[in-house]
Amino acid sequence: QVQLVESGGGLVQAGDSLRLSCAASVRIFSEYRMGWFRQAPGKEREFVAAISNSGSRTYYTDSVKGRFTISRDNAKNTVYLQMNSLKPEDTAVYYCAADHTYSNNYLSSRDAYDYWGQGTQVTVSS
Repeated sequence: QVQLVESGGGLVQAGDSLRLSCAASVRIFSEYRMGWFRQAPGKEREFVAAISNSGSRTYYTDSVKGRFTISRDNAKNTVYLQMNSLKPEDTAVYYCAADHTYSNNYLSSRDAYDYWGQGTQVTVSS
């Protein structure tokens, strides 16, 4: 059974940085495309970033481009989200997701992913 465990969330001030980690309990991590999503109170879960199985391609939603960086270490079964210049509007629960079926869904779609973590809270104060 695939398990995704996020860590690294917390309470920070605007302009600060955080690095989220997501550890995956899978046999061959390099078979999985990975994504980060977030959900603010009262809002739908939205796409933040995604990375190909090899790490050679990355994708971001417009609001985080230039501030967030997704990366992965296939030897450690871990995907990261480095978040810089945080803003209060980045406040949300951040979820890690894994795609093993390589469907035709875009990686920005929740439907592309087969497995989800439990989420980690990120709160940015102004």
